[in-house]
Amino acid sequence: MPRQYDEDLFESTKMTFGEHLEELRGALIKAVAALVIGFLVALAFAGSVVEYVQTPLKAALTNYYRGQAEKEYQQHFERLRAEGAAVPEDIDAAAKLLADQGLVAEERFIDPREALDELADKFPDAVKADALPPGDTAQLVQKSDLVTLRIYHSLDDDPRVRVIGLAVHEPFSVYIKAAMVVGVVLASPFVFYSIWQFVAAGLYPHERRYIHVFLPVSVGLFLCGVFLAFFAVFRFVLVFLFQFYSWMGLDPDPRISDWMTFVLILPLGFGISFQLPLVMLFLERIGIFSVATYLSHWRIAVIVICTLSMIFTPTDPWSMILLATPLTGLYFLGILMCHLMARRTTPFSERIE
Repeated sequence: MPRQYDEDLFESTKMTFGEHLEELRGALIKAVAALVIGFLVALAFAGSVVEYVQTPLKAALTNYYRGQAEKEYQQHFERLRAEGAAVPEDIDAAAKLLADQGLVAEERFIDPREALDELADKFPDAVKADALPPGDTAQLVQKSDLVTLRIYHSLDDDPRVRVIGLAVHEPFSVYIKAAMVVGVVLASPFVFYSIWQFVAAGLYPHERRYIHVFLPVSVGLFLCGVFLAFFAVFRFVLVFLFQFYSWMGLDPDPRISDWMTFVLILPLGFGISFQLPLVMLFLERIGIFSVATYLSHWRIAVIVICTLSMIFTPTDPWSMILLATPLTGLYFLGILMCHLMARRTTPFSERIE
């Protein structure tokens, strides 16, 4: 027979509102202190971080301009073929081969008379000056008189694949932003520890053992979200965004400060969002929700996940999809965890039927 509810059973563990505020203040102080220490440590190598986080952006820029070069080679070969000149049989393959080598062609116009005059002056034995046609310096140069030359340069040395800065203070602000990002990642175990310590203060003694399970998993999920955003999501998002430059005939010229803001928002949004299974398990453990509730409202949950994904990511659909998809999987993983680790007893250690 279930025993009578005892109002004073956990009387010794109850906390007043003021004590809860004191616990919250202590947790916030510890979290802020961890963030400050992480930021100070990150200042030592923030420059290397700035250089490293440019890697996906530079790779996307290189791929973009390689694609533009391939299109230009195709158009050039087609133009030569239309003029009756000899061109490779497979124009597309030839254009791709040149672009894959990182060669970018530019057309420049030169005045043949001036070029020959310079050559005759520098190398009189190689060029006969008296054989050159007479030139009239009083006449303006006409475009039809110029000779078109195709000049090639390596894409690795192309200034367009470099990330630029416009403001005088931009390098400093970028350095600070990089230190902030790394500082948050370094301090995340201690920040989560402070948060879960505050949560534990409001739990019954037998419920506080869950913190020892939740804390390492929480840190692991956060880091998984951060690494997924940086090593996987950035590439897809940049490819998608650069497609609009190609469609609209624009050339990208990204600023380092804008990129660092993007780097700051996306990984942190992913890391925080990946806490979903633990939040679900925790709410089920303390009796707010049940497995049946999660299952019956999964459609609403997916809508909420998609809405939050739009908030935690930039304005492109790819980043939203790449966040909403794993979060939906994590939601059902949270249901599975709640089912396998379901609450078997009441707060009074009575078995739930």
